[in-house]
Amino acid sequence: QSLPPLCTLCCCGMLNRTLAVAFMVSLAFAIVVGNVVTLTVFVQTRQSRTPQGYLKSLAIADMMVGVVVVPFSVFTEISLMVTSAPPLWYQGGTSASFSDMESPWQPCMLIGPVFAGCTFVSISTIFLMTLERSVAILWPLHKDALVTRRRTLLLILLSWAASFLLALAPLIFSSNFTLEYNECSRMCNYAPLLFGGRLPPDANILLLFPAFDFTLLGGTLAVNVVSFTSIRRYTQKRKLLSEGSLSDGGGGGGCSHRPSFSDIKAAKTIGILTFAFTASFSPIAVFVLGNVVGYTWCNFSFLAFWILTGNSCCNVIIYSVRDHRFRKGVTLLFQREQSPPHGEKT
Repeated sequence: QSLPPLCTLCCCGMLNRTLAVAFMVSLAFAIVVGNVVTLTVFVQTRQSRTPQGYLKSLAIADMMVGVVVVPFSVFTEISLMVTSAPPLWYQGGTSASFSDMESPWQPCMLIGPVFAGCTFVSISTIFLMTLERSVAILWPLHKDALVTRRRTLLLILLSWAASFLLALAPLIFSSNFTLEYNECSRMCNYAPLLFGGRLPPDANILLLFPAFDFTLLGGTLAVNVVSFTSIRRYTQKRKLLSEGSLSDGGGGGGCSHRPSFSDIKAAKTIGILTFAFTASFSPIAVFVLGNVVGYTWCNFSFLAFWILTGNSCCNVIIYSVRDHRFRKGVTLLFQREQSPPHGEKT
């Protein structure tokens, strides 16, 4: 009995392509609406204009995915359904020579780095958010002096610049890569140019991506462990004080450097964000490692890339559940929209 073909999810007819388009459109709508609400709350409410609020600018990167990356995949999939000839950017770069590089400029040369850059921006911003919360937990009295708006904005700009520079690294440091719309992942992916069916010698440059991501995610997890350890000690000490089994030593509650309840809750929220992003990025890392050594996992690549894309609408859900300031901002926003015009009687 013969085995089924490898690419069963990506290439099995009009029905699957139609379902994929419906899924992409729904995801793009959720990403755009959720992140527009996040940015609107930040702009319209003063309590959000803090260093931590500025770090929520990762919503811009998430929204770029919903406005640029996903709609391009929708456009390409619809083009494949209504026309017999595939577009120029479809599987165009894996030839045995560089002749294909002489073709007209392809949109994937923009879409691919945008998706990679936005992914790196999200990871680096979560790392910065974790550092900001760790300062608030470990050194609450020095938080306002150490974490300022100016420093935060500078770090945000640096993280964006570094992220998009890294996203372009395979094209900058090697001439053996191009970008193509992949029929399996249904996205613009980096593709090594093959030489006689073999990968180029510098194909492992793609390992920069998972190395960068796991370095930052590992650092984020380590900082979270330190912060949560401090929170646990503080919680235990407060519990002992409330039970009367520990003297406060005249320190006004036994902890003159205690973090606020909102800082503790924000740290836990960022911990959840870190876990969600680590879970969504891990399949991509596995796929890149397999791709570098020559494996092609079609079904798995679709799941890996779109799980990561779906993470772009998870942040607003986590904020809605965990952040009371965000919920209050959303409530005020909708109340403002539903209020009658000035001078009109209700």
